[in-house]
Amino acid sequence: MKVDLHCHSTASDGVFAPADVVARAHACGVGLLALTDHDTLDGLDEARAAAERLGMRFVNGVELSCLWGGATIHVLGYGFDRQAPALCAALEDLRLARWSRAEEIARRLAAKGMPGALEGARAIQHELGDGQNAPGRPHFAEFLLRAGHVRDRSEAFRKWLGAGKLGDVKQHWPSLEQTVATLRAAGAWVSLAHPRHYDFTRSKRRRLVSEFIAAGGQALEVVNGLQPAEQVGSLAILAREFGLLASIGSDFHAPAQWAELGLYRPLPEDLSPLWLRFSDSPPRAVH
Repeated sequence: MKVDLHCHSTASDGVFAPADVVARAHACGVGLLALTDHDTLDGLDEARAAAERLGMRFVNGVELSCLWGGATIHVLGYGFDRQAPALCAALEDLRLARWSRAEEIARRLAAKGMPGALEGARAIQHELGDGQNAPGRPHFAEFLLRAGHVRDRSEAFRKWLGAGKLGDVKQHWPSLEQTVATLRAAGAWVSLAHPRHYDFTRSKRRRLVSEFIAAGGQALEVVNGLQPAEQVGSLAILAREFGLLASIGSDFHAPAQWAELGLYRPLPEDLSPLWLRFSDSPPRAVH
């Protein structure tokens, strides 16, 4: 049975509704799925109902934003009590922060001669089927493309929305320690998302992992889609050294981007899989 513990729907910045993500995962042979939308649980009920109809195992998931060392870090939580007061309060704070960021991105784009970005990004969200959460940078990128300000989405990020660009609005996210504590208080299993995605030196990455563990973190996302094999190897070394559980996921957002649902590099066999804490069936990776 394939396992996928990292994917996104229209509840955050994916292109498919939660039920459609589940159906696509099922078609790809995934038997255990966690929907991990950014800073929201809004898609979980729909996804769980779809998984039950298809006979799939489903676990509550979320990907929370936080700060560590001046950088935005993502932490994955699984199997939590979604009604836990601290988690509900943290998610509401994150929701408001994301709206504030979206409004600031739109203001900055308007100042550069690109008005109507917030309304345009929201319209794109509605097309995708979500109307509750703040638009993210992928929605703004699509707006810039449709409005003729860029030739493609890659140019939108390269010129306006990528790291260090005008639309890269920094947020006052909670700290790594606060975020891990919130998830643990809700009974979650906690994994550090895609540690090699952050532009850190080897020593800084080791320090991040060490402080993540000190905060209560339990697992490392050793495999994230089709990341280079050498990155899987370096993260496996960290998982062994620090005695961490290992998690895997496609980090699926849309077709033809990064990796398909259930598609990821194989996990080294000597590591301890996180999903065995809530499933007795190992995954089958696509080689």
